[in-house]
Amino acid sequence: MNIHPEKLWTKSFITLTASYLLLFLSLQMLLSPFPTYAKEQFHPDNFTLSLVTSLFALAAIVTRFAMTPLLRVVHRNVILFSGLVLATIATILYPFAESMTVLLILRAVFGVGFGMTSTIIPTLVTQIIPKKRTGEGIGYFGISTSLAMSLGPMIGLSVIKQSGFTTLSVIGTIALVIIIPLLLLTRSIPQQPARIQPAPVQTTADDQGQRSSSTARMMVPAVLNMLMSITYGGILGFIALYGAQRNIEQIGLFFLFIVFTVLVIRPISGKLFDRRGPMLVLIPSAFIVIASLIILSYAHSMPLIIISALLYGFGFGAIQPTTQAWMLREAAPHQTSFANSLYYNTIDLGVAAGSMLLGIIASATSYAEMYRYAAAAMVLFLIVSCVSMIASKRSKTVKTSTTAVSSR
Repeated sequence: MNIHPEKLWTKSFITLTASYLLLFLSLQMLLSPFPTYAKEQFHPDNFTLSLVTSLFALAAIVTRFAMTPLLRVVHRNVILFSGLVLATIATILYPFAESMTVLLILRAVFGVGFGMTSTIIPTLVTQIIPKKRTGEGIGYFGISTSLAMSLGPMIGLSVIKQSGFTTLSVIGTIALVIIIPLLLLTRSIPQQPARIQPAPVQTTADDQGQRSSSTARMMVPAVLNMLMSITYGGILGFIALYGAQRNIEQIGLFFLFIVFTVLVIRPISGKLFDRRGPMLVLIPSAFIVIASLIILSYAHSMPLIIISALLYGFGFGAIQPTTQAWMLREAAPHQTSFANSLYYNTIDLGVAAGSMLLGIIASATSYAEMYRYAAAAMVLFLIVSCVSMIASKRSKTVKTSTTAVSSR
């Protein structure tokens, strides 16, 4: 008899979460300073400069979509460590790129490696989290990405200012290299479940309908995750320029203050999801993000920046693990890797779209006005959430009525 059937904090869970923190820290440290480095080094036009972020995101997205069929023929450990090696090689070679073309190729290579690794690790974590604690487990695991997305840009901007891009590249490489012995020496990778090969004749129309239904249900949290990420793209890409425009020298501390409320809300939001479902978390959090962005758009001093950051961390830290746990709950057993890929793809799509669309708005208006438009993305978030909640309640009512009629 298993004495601790619901144990969450296992060695594997802790090690995989730490590895994911290092992976995203390496990404986020370089992501924000990269456009500045590329512009100073190669003087590209604005469209080419935008490819530094969008090409990486596109490569990661395409790679994640390829993971589901690839996992059927290649062992996941091979994919995991191959992805780490590719990302590491690309990161250490960034300072040696002699042209913008070579730099963009390295960004694409990093995107492929990152896409492989960022699909496998969450899939491994999903395997070891107790089913009844999915929201809580994803909430704690998600602290790794939230910390990286909050601390990474601040560290990156500080290092490149004081020591240069080469030093930053070396630090990013070290973070990736540490992951390999960390996983191997601790033996924290769970065994791959045995593949079950059902006979083709056993696949029925009902089975196909259930698969299509589960995929369709994952689309709502996927869209919500992308809308949330659009606002983060606007903050990641333009907060430094906004601070310079408003003469706020320590604007980079915005990312540091996000961490405080993220650490507080992540575990709470996960438990709320497990007990009450997603909407109790998502709808209040969306209002909080809207308030944060409105305050940010009117901020002329550090105290208002801090208030905005604390509020944003609260909403951001609650929404992201909830949408991920929601996708995993709706996914069929064989769709776990697809659900994780969809989650991270929508983050990348949202960040890329947010950077581009909000950048266009900022060029036409101002950074302050841009953040008010970013708040409109969260208004759409609320509309989608409310429509989904109403549709879900109607569906349950219809099912209850149908069951009652059948029982007669």
